[in-house]
Amino acid sequence: MRSRTLAAVGAAALAMAGLLPGAAASAAPASAARPAARPAPPAATLAAPTIPLANVKAHLAQLQSIATANGGTRAHGRPGYRASLDYVKGKLDAAGYQTTIQQFTSNGATGYNLIADWPGGDTNNVLMTGAHLDSVTAGPGINDNGSGSAANLEVALAVARERYQPSRHLRFGWWGAEELGLVGSTYYVNNLAATERSKIKSYLNFDMVGSPNPGYFAYDGDGSSGSGGPAGSAEIERVLRAYFASINVPVQDTAFDGRSDYGPFIRYGIAAGGLFTGAEDRKTTAQAQLWGGQANVAFDRCYHASCDTSSNINDTALDRNDQAIANAVWTLAGGGQDPGGETVYSDDLETDTGWTANPDGTDTATTGRFERGTPQPTTYSGTALQLAAAGGSNSLVTGASAGTDAGTNDLDGGTTSIRSAPITLPAGTKTLSFSWYLAHLDNSGNTDYLRVRVVGTSGTTTVLNQTGAASVRAGAWQTQTADISAYAGQSVRILVDAADAGTGSLVEAGLDTIKITK
Repeated sequence: MRSRTLAAVGAAALAMAGLLPGAAASAAPASAARPAARPAPPAATLAAPTIPLANVKAHLAQLQSIATANGGTRAHGRPGYRASLDYVKGKLDAAGYQTTIQQFTSNGATGYNLIADWPGGDTNNVLMTGAHLDSVTAGPGINDNGSGSAANLEVALAVARERYQPSRHLRFGWWGAEELGLVGSTYYVNNLAATERSKIKSYLNFDMVGSPNPGYFAYDGDGSSGSGGPAGSAEIERVLRAYFASINVPVQDTAFDGRSDYGPFIRYGIAAGGLFTGAEDRKTTAQAQLWGGQANVAFDRCYHASCDTSSNINDTALDRNDQAIANAVWTLAGGGQDPGGETVYSDDLETDTGWTANPDGTDTATTGRFERGTPQPTTYSGTALQLAAAGGSNSLVTGASAGTDAGTNDLDGGTTSIRSAPITLPAGTKTLSFSWYLAHLDNSGNTDYLRVRVVGTSGTTTVLNQTGAASVRAGAWQTQTADISAYAGQSVRILVDAADAGTGSLVEAGLDTIKITK
């Protein structure tokens, strides 16, 4: 998030740089009409999925590693910024997004925006979600704004995992050179053809959502504190506040004062909203009583400083905000249908449905055997190895306990397996889906693995076979889908096995949220 000084002079500086038309420096162009407020979404809107905090933290760890490898910063014009953009783009490309890198020049250096479109939906009715990806030169910018960038990335990846197809078109943006005065987002909005700009009906902005002494603020869309946004902004604020009300967290207004990347959008009358956990301002005594934390201390004492590292994050605030972002996207996207069809079997592992460990009596692992349990998150030097469940409390996990160190209850000594009770598949059964992760350190190798198989009367099909490698792999929940229509009408079992084979290595694995549809 840019400083208050930049907020005061940013528009003028951009006009001088040629990135803003003079008439737009302080107000919307005369030709820019406000779009009509979008109708409320239908009652059948699908619920947002759980956004795993461990995944968001894994993205932050990557951004921290990128900064560390590039002089401690991810600022505009520095190699750390482009490496950050390439990391985000790689994740989105692999998930099926249509990505575009937009190039601009500012302060004598080349800058980049990343735009990602999720295929489908009404392209004349775009819901866009954005965050700036750059840091200041002084530090790695993990709260400002790795937090918003990582949360938006994981929500985008959740859209892909869920194969979500809402009625509105979804677009995500990661902006460059925000810290120099909203340069990237301004360049994007100003350089859209008027017809394309008019298709963006709503813009959600998330800048600093994990402040270490957090407050909970929503942009004042309805003008109740005197600074409302364009038509439609009140609905965005209502949706954001509704999520926090559902978890009994009070929310206060923060003004549309031009400090972040919503500014170029509201200048053109595009409805906007977003969340914020506080920057250099001090938390008041009343706010500390409301939210906890320290009174008379900045919401973020490391704002724009070298100490804005991966340790400068409040996990509770980050988790609440990433889930609020997902809720807003799913609510405002205009409904949608479950692409998985009719569910014929599901198991969230919260109750015992008959999974049997070591079903054939052949397991050789000495520790970290598969069990259905509540996993205790485990890390090693900042790398997530064992993750909390993808949804609810329980998952299938290799040794649920954390132990005294990362290697105490990891998978060791060979193979471990666990098998479901028989599952009767009706005619028309088509798809198996589940969440999974495999994590390891660089002492792993390709003889280590996580494997999932479907075993039926007509044979066995391997639907996941993920091997290890001699590199660090942080745990991150992913979704696997497989066509199992060949087993329709049969009774099958799901067999999960993992191995720490060859030389001993630090390996963890998990499985969750299993679903079969027709």
